[in-house]
Amino acid sequence: MFGTLQNYLSGIQRAWSAADGDSLASFISLKDKHIMNRNLYVENPENTVERMLDPPIDEIVCAHLKVLYYLGMESRDFMQAYRQQSQCIQSVVKMLQQLKEENWCLPIMYTTCLDLRILAQKCEDLGSSSKPGEILEKAADCLMSCFRVCAADNRSSDDDTKRLGMLNLVNQLFKVYFRINKLHLCKPLIRAIDSSNFKDSFPLPEQITYKYFVGRKAMFDSDYKSADEFLSFALRNTPRNFPRNKRLILIYLVPVKMLLGYLPKKQNLERFDLLQFHELAVALKEGNVRKFDEVIQRHEIFFIKCGIYLLVEKLKFIVYRNLFKRVYIIKQTHQLDLRAFQAALQFVGETDMSIDETHCIVANLIFEGKIKGYISYSHNKLVVSKQNPFPPLNTVS
Repeated sequence: MFGTLQNYLSGIQRAWSAADGDSLASFISLKDKHIMNRNLYVENPENTVERMLDPPIDEIVCAHLKVLYYLGMESRDFMQAYRQQSQCIQSVVKMLQQLKEENWCLPIMYTTCLDLRILAQKCEDLGSSSKPGEILEKAADCLMSCFRVCAADNRSSDDDTKRLGMLNLVNQLFKVYFRINKLHLCKPLIRAIDSSNFKDSFPLPEQITYKYFVGRKAMFDSDYKSADEFLSFALRNTPRNFPRNKRLILIYLVPVKMLLGYLPKKQNLERFDLLQFHELAVALKEGNVRKFDEVIQRHEIFFIKCGIYLLVEKLKFIVYRNLFKRVYIIKQTHQLDLRAFQAALQFVGETDMSIDETHCIVANLIFEGKIKGYISYSHNKLVVSKQNPFPPLNTVS
């Protein structure tokens, strides 16, 4: 494509003069087919580029051509390519500041920021830094410099404001922060989007990605009702022809729903190859602690890999709650001997469960609102409320 470097630069100059952001974005994208053209692999392109292109696009293109040079070497130098892409972002920031009250250039920012994150991740995968996550963290600083320029653009009209580019950058930053496990850095970004006048008018795909990450963060913060709301929005609005994305959302939404007392249907899980959760749901419904532990052990690698092992472990208290509810239904009394709970626990696999441990489990369930009642230690009994002693989980979580 383009044949010579001069043809390539002429195409960029035409797009720049026409303020065609989308075309310019493809000219400097590492996913575009022009990257296969070896005529563009130039180590020092400054003289040619500055002669043919206007500033500030000339600096961006220079950095891009250097990225192509390092990626086109026989032994590809991803670290040098990453450094040049970082330089490219600095030039993009300069461009955003110079083009006041204009936002046609946002696609250029989107493309360069995406390429920076992907290159940073590649360097991390190759172990190019002494400290894991260091390169991605520096990449996030570059992305934040773009975000600040966009967030500060308050004078432009709603159609021309660069604030319309905020959500795209926030999603890129989320991907970095989740990767390096620094979720606390998401909080100011969430605040910025939630207070934005454009929060409901951003492109739907960007909103879906945003809700997915905000839902995951709410899940880790134990705010399960918010997590349910955000992840459900993401699932509902993801098109059917993206089954992989739907599966990713369900991996987090299903355990959240289960913590709120909603059990998934087997056919839905089967469709997305998530039958691990069906086995959990069966154990949960039966209040079968032994079966629950066996399922966790059997699918331990899957739960750890997805980052939901601790979340799934929290379901164990619901298993206890459902088991104790069965004891209550059998006994048909509001004053329940705690030894009956101990015997039930021993029957379903907790063979070495002591009476003190039984007290502790019951006390926790009362504290969490999963059982309405109190423990009478002098009589070794659980006294439950005469009205709704085991309230629905979606009212207490």
